Amino acid sequence: MNLSLCKLAVLQQFSTEFSAAVPMVSSHPLRLQHQSVVGKLKCSLLHRGTLPLAILILVFFWMVYLQPKVLSPIRKDVLVVTPWLAPIVWEGTFNIDILNEQFRLQNTTIGLTVFAIKKYVVFLKLFLETAEQHFMVGHQVTYYVFTDRPADVPQVPLGAGRRLVVLTVHSHTRWQDVSMHRMDTISRFSEQRFLREVDYLVCADVDMKFRDHVGVEILASLFGTLHPGFFQNSREDFTYERRPQSQAYIAWGEGDFYYMGAFFGGSVAEVLRLTKACHEAMVADKANGIEAVWHDESHLNKYLLYHKPTKVLSPEYLWDQQLLGWPAVMKKLRFVAVPKNHEAIRNP
Repeated sequence: MNLSLCKLAVLQQFSTEFSAAVPMVSSHPLRLQHQSVVGKLKCSLLHRGTLPLAILILVFFWMVYLQPKVLSPIRKDVLVVTPWLAPIVWEGTFNIDILNEQFRLQNTTIGLTVFAIKKYVVFLKLFLETAEQHFMVGHQVTYYVFTDRPADVPQVPLGAGRRLVVLTVHSHTRWQDVSMHRMDTISRFSEQRFLREVDYLVCADVDMKFRDHVGVEILASLFGTLHPGFFQNSREDFTYERRPQSQAYIAWGEGDFYYMGAFFGGSVAEVLRLTKACHEAMVADKANGIEAVWHDESHLNKYLLYHKPTKVLSPEYLWDQQLLGWPAVMKKLRFVAVPKNHEAIRNP
Protein backbone atom coordinates (compact mmCIF):
# COMPACT_ATOMS: atom_id res chain seq x y z
CA MET A 1 0.00 0.00 0.00
CA ASN A 2 1.31 3.44 -0.91
CA LEU A 3 2.62 5.16 2.22
CA SER A 4 1.02 8.48 1.26
CA LEU A 5 -2.41 6.83 1.04
CA CYS A 6 -1.89 5.23 4.43
CA LYS A 7 -1.10 8.65 5.84
CA LEU A 8 -4.26 10.05 4.29
CA ALA A 9 -6.37 7.27 5.77
CA VAL A 10 -5.13 7.97 9.27
CA LEU A 11 -5.52 11.71 8.79
CA GLN A 12 -9.12 11.30 7.65
CA GLN A 13 -9.94 9.24 10.75
CA PHE A 14 -8.23 11.55 13.22
CA SER A 15 -8.46 14.99 11.62
CA THR A 16 -10.99 16.20 14.21
CA GLU A 17 -9.00 14.98 17.20
CA PHE A 18 -5.67 16.31 15.93
CA SER A 19 -6.82 19.51 14.21
CA ALA A 20 -5.86 21.66 17.19
CA ALA A 21 -2.36 20.19 17.41
CA VAL A 22 -1.71 19.80 13.68
CA PRO A 23 -4.13 22.15 11.90
CA MET A 24 -2.57 21.84 8.48
CA VAL A 25 -3.08 18.12 7.95
CA SER A 26 -6.89 18.18 7.91
CA SER A 27 -6.81 20.45 4.87
CA HIS A 28 -4.11 18.54 2.99
CA PRO A 29 -4.71 19.19 -0.75
CA LEU A 30 -4.51 15.50 -1.61
CA ARG A 31 -7.15 14.44 0.91
CA LEU A 32 -10.19 15.09 -1.27
CA GLN A 33 -8.64 13.24 -4.18
CA HIS A 34 -8.59 9.97 -2.26
CA GLN A 35 -11.89 9.96 -0.35
CA SER A 36 -13.01 6.56 -1.58
CA VAL A 37 -9.64 4.98 -0.80
CA VAL A 38 -9.58 6.70 2.56
CA GLY A 39 -12.99 5.32 3.51
CA LYS A 40 -11.97 1.77 2.69
CA LEU A 41 -8.72 2.09 4.61
CA LYS A 42 -10.50 3.52 7.65
CA CYS A 43 -12.88 0.55 7.79
CA SER A 44 -10.02 -1.87 7.30
CA LEU A 45 -7.94 -0.30 10.06
CA LEU A 46 -10.88 -0.32 12.47
CA HIS A 47 -11.76 -3.91 11.62
CA ARG A 48 -8.21 -5.17 12.15
CA GLY A 49 -7.68 -3.18 15.33
CA THR A 50 -4.59 -1.56 13.86
CA LEU A 51 -5.48 2.06 14.54
CA PRO A 52 -2.79 2.42 17.26
CA LEU A 53 -0.18 1.24 14.75
CA ALA A 54 -1.57 3.66 12.20
CA ILE A 55 -1.19 6.49 14.69
CA LEU A 56 2.47 5.56 15.15
CA ILE A 57 2.96 5.53 11.39
CA LEU A 58 1.42 9.00 11.20
CA VAL A 59 3.57 10.41 13.96
CA PHE A 60 6.75 8.87 12.56
CA PHE A 61 6.34 9.61 8.88
CA TRP A 62 4.19 12.70 8.55
CA MET A 63 6.23 15.86 8.27
CA VAL A 64 4.88 18.73 10.33
CA TYR A 65 6.69 21.99 9.74
CA LEU A 66 6.12 25.71 10.05
CA GLN A 67 4.17 27.29 7.23
CA PRO A 68 6.33 29.54 5.04
CA LYS A 69 5.42 33.20 5.51
CA VAL A 70 5.59 35.21 2.31
CA LEU A 71 6.00 38.51 4.15
CA SER A 72 8.34 37.20 6.84
CA PRO A 73 11.60 36.01 5.30
CA ILE A 74 13.76 33.90 7.59
CA ARG A 75 17.00 35.55 6.46
CA LYS A 76 17.04 39.33 6.05
CA ASP A 77 20.80 39.74 6.35
CA VAL A 78 21.86 38.01 3.12
CA LEU A 79 20.88 37.72 -0.53
CA VAL A 80 18.88 34.50 -0.95
CA VAL A 81 18.10 34.59 -4.68
CA THR A 82 20.11 35.71 -7.72
CA PRO A 83 18.83 38.08 -10.41
CA TRP A 84 18.21 34.99 -12.60
CA LEU A 85 16.09 33.42 -9.80
CA ALA A 86 18.58 30.80 -8.64
CA PRO A 87 18.40 30.23 -4.87
CA ILE A 88 21.45 31.05 -2.75
CA VAL A 89 21.66 28.39 -0.06
CA TRP A 90 22.21 29.62 3.50
CA GLU A 91 21.28 28.10 6.82
CA GLY A 92 17.61 28.89 7.45
CA THR A 93 16.58 28.98 3.78
CA PHE A 94 15.59 25.31 3.46
CA ASN A 95 13.86 22.48 5.30
CA ILE A 96 16.07 19.40 4.98
CA ASP A 97 13.27 17.01 5.97
CA ILE A 98 11.11 18.10 3.02
CA LEU A 99 14.08 17.89 0.66
CA ASN A 100 15.20 14.48 1.89
CA GLU A 101 11.71 13.10 1.30
CA GLN A 102 11.62 14.47 -2.24
CA PHE A 103 15.03 13.13 -3.24
CA ARG A 104 14.40 9.74 -1.63
CA LEU A 105 11.21 9.41 -3.65
CA GLN A 106 13.38 9.83 -6.74
CA ASN A 107 15.91 7.25 -5.46
CA THR A 108 18.62 9.82 -6.08
CA THR A 109 22.25 8.72 -6.39
CA ILE A 110 25.17 11.09 -5.82
CA GLY A 111 28.79 10.82 -6.90
CA LEU A 112 31.49 12.73 -5.02
CA THR A 113 34.72 13.17 -6.99
CA VAL A 114 37.98 13.94 -5.25
CA PHE A 115 41.60 14.01 -6.44
CA ALA A 116 44.23 12.61 -4.09
CA ILE A 117 47.36 13.13 -6.17
CA LYS A 118 50.92 12.76 -4.81
CA LYS A 119 51.20 14.11 -1.26
CA TYR A 120 47.56 15.14 -1.20
CA VAL A 121 46.62 11.53 -0.49
CA VAL A 122 47.35 12.27 3.19
CA PHE A 123 44.14 14.34 3.37
CA LEU A 124 41.93 11.54 2.07
CA LYS A 125 41.27 9.72 5.35
CA LEU A 126 39.90 12.79 7.14
CA PHE A 127 37.96 13.81 4.04
CA LEU A 128 36.20 10.43 3.80
CA GLU A 129 35.63 10.04 7.53
CA THR A 130 33.98 13.44 7.84
CA ALA A 131 32.00 12.87 4.62
CA GLU A 132 30.54 9.75 6.20
CA GLN A 133 29.41 11.88 9.13
CA HIS A 134 28.00 14.86 7.24
CA PHE A 135 27.74 14.38 3.43
CA MET A 136 24.40 13.24 1.99
CA VAL A 137 23.64 11.14 5.06
CA GLY A 138 20.84 8.66 4.33
CA HIS A 139 21.33 8.78 0.57
CA GLN A 140 23.16 6.60 -1.95
CA VAL A 141 26.68 7.91 -2.45
CA THR A 142 29.65 6.78 -4.52
CA TYR A 143 33.05 8.26 -3.67
CA TYR A 144 35.16 8.48 -6.83
CA VAL A 145 38.77 8.82 -5.69
CA PHE A 146 41.22 9.76 -8.43
CA THR A 147 44.78 9.01 -7.37
CA ASP A 148 48.24 8.07 -8.60
CA ARG A 149 48.78 6.14 -5.34
CA PRO A 150 45.97 3.57 -5.11
CA ALA A 151 47.86 1.55 -2.50
CA ASP A 152 47.75 4.53 -0.14
CA VAL A 153 43.96 4.94 -0.24
CA PRO A 154 42.80 4.38 3.37
CA GLN A 155 40.19 1.85 4.42
CA VAL A 156 37.31 3.88 5.84
CA PRO A 157 34.12 2.15 7.08
CA LEU A 158 31.18 3.17 4.90
CA GLY A 159 27.50 3.27 5.71
CA ALA A 160 24.77 1.34 3.92
CA GLY A 161 24.26 2.39 0.30
CA ARG A 162 27.66 4.03 0.11
CA ARG A 163 30.72 2.78 -1.77
CA LEU A 164 34.23 3.88 -2.72
CA VAL A 165 35.68 3.53 -6.22
CA VAL A 166 39.42 4.07 -6.72
CA LEU A 167 40.33 5.38 -10.18
CA THR A 168 44.03 5.39 -11.03
CA VAL A 169 45.26 8.42 -12.97
CA HIS A 170 48.63 9.86 -13.92
CA SER A 171 50.25 12.63 -11.97
CA HIS A 172 51.88 15.79 -13.29
CA THR A 173 55.01 17.62 -12.26
CA ARG A 174 53.39 21.00 -11.58
CA TRP A 175 50.50 21.32 -9.15
CA GLN A 176 48.90 23.74 -11.58
CA ASP A 177 48.76 20.98 -14.20
CA VAL A 178 47.29 18.56 -11.66
CA SER A 179 44.57 21.10 -10.94
CA MET A 180 43.83 21.89 -14.58
CA HIS A 181 43.69 18.25 -15.67
CA ARG A 182 40.84 17.62 -13.25
CA MET A 183 38.45 19.10 -15.78
CA ASP A 184 39.59 16.72 -18.51
CA THR A 185 39.48 13.71 -16.17
CA ILE A 186 36.00 14.45 -14.82
CA SER A 187 34.78 15.06 -18.37
CA ARG A 188 36.14 11.75 -19.70
CA PHE A 189 34.90 9.66 -16.78
CA SER A 190 31.49 11.35 -16.92
CA GLU A 191 31.11 10.11 -20.49
CA GLN A 192 32.58 6.69 -19.79
CA ARG A 193 30.74 5.77 -16.59
CA PHE A 194 29.29 8.52 -14.38
CA LEU A 195 26.32 9.11 -16.71
CA ARG A 196 25.31 5.48 -16.15
CA GLU A 197 26.10 5.25 -12.44
CA VAL A 198 24.85 8.38 -10.64
CA ASP A 199 22.34 11.19 -11.04
CA TYR A 200 24.44 14.05 -9.63
CA LEU A 201 28.13 14.80 -9.34
CA VAL A 202 29.73 16.88 -6.59
CA CYS A 203 33.34 17.84 -7.30
CA ALA A 204 35.43 18.72 -4.25
CA ASP A 205 39.02 19.40 -3.18
CA VAL A 206 40.58 16.77 -0.95
CA ASP A 207 42.43 19.07 1.46
CA MET A 208 39.14 19.87 3.20
CA LYS A 209 36.86 18.32 5.79
CA PHE A 210 33.12 18.23 6.33
CA ARG A 211 32.31 19.99 9.58
CA ASP A 212 28.51 20.10 9.44
CA HIS A 213 25.58 18.94 7.36
CA VAL A 214 25.99 19.01 3.56
CA GLY A 215 22.98 17.36 1.98
CA VAL A 216 20.56 17.33 -0.92
CA GLU A 217 19.82 21.02 -0.46
CA ILE A 218 22.88 21.66 -2.67
CA LEU A 219 21.69 19.53 -5.59
CA ALA A 220 20.57 21.23 -8.79
CA SER A 221 21.21 21.03 -12.52
CA LEU A 222 24.31 23.16 -11.99
CA PHE A 223 25.68 24.73 -8.82
CA GLY A 224 28.69 26.81 -7.89
CA THR A 225 29.98 27.99 -4.52
CA LEU A 226 30.77 31.57 -3.54
CA HIS A 227 34.45 32.11 -2.83
CA PRO A 228 34.80 32.91 0.90
CA GLY A 229 37.36 35.60 0.21
CA PHE A 230 35.19 37.56 -2.22
CA PHE A 231 31.54 37.13 -1.30
CA GLN A 232 31.40 40.62 0.23
CA ASN A 233 33.39 42.31 -2.54
CA SER A 234 32.42 44.21 -5.66
CA ARG A 235 33.16 42.66 -9.06
CA GLU A 236 36.09 45.03 -9.55
CA ASP A 237 37.89 43.13 -6.77
CA PHE A 238 37.34 39.70 -8.29
CA THR A 239 40.49 37.98 -9.52
CA TYR A 240 39.05 37.07 -12.91
CA GLU A 241 41.36 36.50 -15.84
CA ARG A 242 41.68 39.99 -17.32
CA ARG A 243 43.88 39.30 -20.37
CA PRO A 244 41.80 39.19 -23.57
CA GLN A 245 44.17 36.60 -25.06
CA SER A 246 42.85 33.95 -22.64
CA GLN A 247 39.67 31.95 -23.15
CA ALA A 248 38.92 32.67 -19.48
CA TYR A 249 38.87 36.44 -20.05
CA ILE A 250 36.16 38.41 -18.27
CA ALA A 251 36.06 42.14 -18.98
CA TRP A 252 35.99 44.80 -16.29
CA GLY A 253 32.42 45.65 -15.40
CA GLU A 254 31.23 42.07 -15.99
CA GLY A 255 30.59 39.26 -13.56
CA ASP A 256 28.03 38.21 -10.96
CA PHE A 257 30.01 36.43 -8.26
CA TYR A 258 33.42 34.88 -7.85
CA TYR A 259 33.11 31.10 -7.58
CA MET A 260 35.72 28.83 -6.03
CA GLY A 261 36.89 25.76 -7.92
CA ALA A 262 37.01 23.61 -4.78
CA PHE A 263 33.26 22.78 -4.69
CA PHE A 264 30.94 22.67 -7.70
CA GLY A 265 28.62 20.19 -9.34
CA GLY A 266 25.20 19.36 -10.70
CA SER A 267 23.60 16.71 -12.84
CA VAL A 268 26.15 14.50 -14.57
CA ALA A 269 25.12 15.86 -17.95
CA GLU A 270 25.64 19.48 -16.86
CA VAL A 271 28.95 18.73 -15.13
CA LEU A 272 30.08 17.01 -18.32
CA ARG A 273 29.27 20.14 -20.34
CA LEU A 274 31.06 22.37 -17.84
CA THR A 275 34.22 20.29 -17.51
CA LYS A 276 34.46 19.62 -21.24
CA ALA A 277 34.11 23.32 -22.06
CA CYS A 278 36.71 24.31 -19.45
CA HIS A 279 39.14 21.66 -20.67
CA GLU A 280 38.76 22.75 -24.28
CA ALA A 281 39.32 26.36 -23.26
CA MET A 282 42.52 25.41 -21.41
CA VAL A 283 43.75 23.47 -24.45
CA ALA A 284 43.15 26.56 -26.59
CA ASP A 285 45.03 28.74 -24.09
CA LYS A 286 47.97 26.35 -24.08
CA ALA A 287 48.12 26.45 -27.87
CA ASN A 288 48.27 30.26 -27.64
CA GLY A 289 50.99 30.19 -24.98
CA ILE A 290 48.88 31.57 -22.13
CA GLU A 291 47.75 30.15 -18.79
CA ALA A 292 44.82 31.67 -16.92
CA VAL A 293 45.71 33.41 -13.68
CA TRP A 294 43.87 30.92 -11.47
CA HIS A 295 43.99 28.00 -13.88
CA ASP A 296 40.82 25.84 -13.90
CA GLU A 297 39.09 28.18 -11.44
CA SER A 298 39.40 31.06 -13.90
CA HIS A 299 37.77 28.97 -16.61
CA LEU A 300 35.06 27.82 -14.18
CA ASN A 301 34.18 31.46 -13.49
CA LYS A 302 34.03 32.27 -17.20
CA TYR A 303 31.73 29.29 -17.82
CA LEU A 304 29.38 30.15 -14.94
CA LEU A 305 29.15 33.75 -16.09
CA TYR A 306 27.61 32.69 -19.40
CA HIS A 307 25.94 29.48 -18.22
CA LYS A 308 24.25 30.63 -15.03
CA PRO A 309 24.15 28.09 -12.21
CA THR A 310 20.65 27.03 -11.16
CA LYS A 311 21.72 27.11 -7.52
CA VAL A 312 24.46 29.04 -5.70
CA LEU A 313 25.96 27.83 -2.43
CA SER A 314 26.88 30.37 0.23
CA PRO A 315 30.37 30.37 1.76
CA GLU A 316 29.01 28.11 4.50
CA TYR A 317 29.87 25.39 2.01
CA LEU A 318 33.48 26.48 1.53
CA TRP A 319 35.29 28.24 4.32
CA ASP A 320 38.73 28.74 5.86
CA GLN A 321 38.30 29.49 9.54
CA GLN A 322 42.02 29.91 10.12
CA LEU A 323 42.16 32.77 7.62
CA LEU A 324 38.68 34.25 7.95
CA GLY A 325 37.49 33.49 11.48
CA TRP A 326 33.78 32.91 12.02
CA PRO A 327 31.67 36.00 11.18
CA ALA A 328 28.12 36.25 12.49
CA VAL A 329 26.59 35.92 9.02
CA MET A 330 27.86 32.33 8.92
CA LYS A 331 25.33 30.37 10.97
CA LYS A 332 27.18 27.15 10.12
CA LEU A 333 30.56 26.19 8.68
CA ARG A 334 29.90 23.06 6.65
CA PHE A 335 32.93 22.30 4.45
CA VAL A 336 36.17 23.81 5.69
CA ALA A 337 39.84 23.95 4.80
CA VAL A 338 42.32 21.78 6.66
CA PRO A 339 45.35 23.78 7.91
CA LYS A 340 48.39 22.95 5.80
CA ASN A 341 51.74 24.14 4.48
CA HIS A 342 50.94 24.70 0.83
CA GLU A 343 54.56 24.80 -0.32
CA ALA A 344 55.44 21.57 1.45
CA ILE A 345 52.43 19.68 0.18
CA ARG A 346 52.66 20.90 -3.41
CA ASN A 347 56.36 20.26 -3.94
CA PRO A 348 57.78 16.75 -4.51
